[in-house]
Amino acid sequence: MTRVLSQEAGGSVRVTEAALGQIVAAAVSAVDGARLRRGRRRLELELADGRARAELEIAVAYGRHVPDVARSVQERVGDALGAMCAVEVDAVDVSVVELVR
Repeated sequence: MTRVLSQEAGGSVRVTEAALGQIVAAAVSAVDGARLRRGRRRLELELADGRARAELEIAVAYGRHVPDVARSVQERVGDALGAMCAVEVDAVDVSVVELVR
């Protein structure tokens, strides 16, 4: 499935969900102590009318301050989507579902 990033008289720009997932995964992995949860239902993205909202599940390294890691993930994901897709990011909802050693 593809999502339309922009549509103008000269054509449109689309991005696949797989590419969006790669953008988010790279942003999450850039945060020390965080990774996307493995398996089903780890990431949901809404992208419409130049606006984006992400909902993701992450694993946090045991011993890390969970709120700080989650906030850093929110910032990185929002910045990455905004910069790479030229969208206004309304929200990045993060659920910490696993602690890993």
